[in-house]
Amino acid sequence: MRPLHAEWTKLRTLPSTWWLLAATVILTVAVGAAAAASLTSRVCPSPEACHEDTVKLSLTGVWLGQAACLILGALSMGAEYGTGTIRTTVTAMPVRWRALLSKATALSLLTAGAGVAATLLSLWTAGLILPTNGFESPSLTDGPTLRAAVGSVLVLTLVAVLGLSAATLLRDSAGAITVGLGLLYVVPLLANVLPSPTWQHRVQRWFPMPAGLSVQATKNLARLPIGPWPGLGVLAAYAVGLLAVGAVLFRARDV
Repeated sequence: MRPLHAEWTKLRTLPSTWWLLAATVILTVAVGAAAAASLTSRVCPSPEACHEDTVKLSLTGVWLGQAACLILGALSMGAEYGTGTIRTTVTAMPVRWRALLSKATALSLLTAGAGVAATLLSLWTAGLILPTNGFESPSLTDGPTLRAAVGSVLVLTLVAVLGLSAATLLRDSAGAITVGLGLLYVVPLLANVLPSPTWQHRVQRWFPMPAGLSVQATKNLARLPIGPWPGLGVLAAYAVGLLAVGAVLFRARDV
């Protein structure tokens, strides 16, 4: 428990940690509220004719909020390389895989807490907005809605671990953030301009953001490029796989 306590102390005493967690909540809720408010009778004559996935719409903000989680994960390791305190860390905790695992655990717990707050507030806010336009409020007692909410929390947590993994591999915060944002946003956007529908489908299935966010869908699941839980599994494979590679390099390097 000592390595975990040490990493917890590092994270909670940094002002940037709380600013980024607050940004995660604010961005997620604000974008979700704006998306819910955009669903009006001018867009759809009636809820029955619209067939809109209001749960996924309410959780749209996760698409942006995950950027703050990625930055938090990258800074949790990259900042130590930037300041040179990584040498103190490995001196105090010579079993390096344990130090990295403790850092990932502390980061995941904090991010998951912010993710729960962001998800619940997004659904609550959408529940206030949607009925004013004639749409039904999302309810956590509904199985698909609960799955989308839990999945959204896991998406935010896994993206933070992805940022940590990239920083461990590259030993640089800026490089890790650049690579992470490119993987999450740039590649899926470029996929939309690909002339081949086959390759568009492959990108949506096998890249972390489009695959991971499929867990939010509650309607028309048969039309998804990949199922909700398998899609989340793709994101988890990226995060955990890169963390494992980072752990091997972290142990093999001098620092």
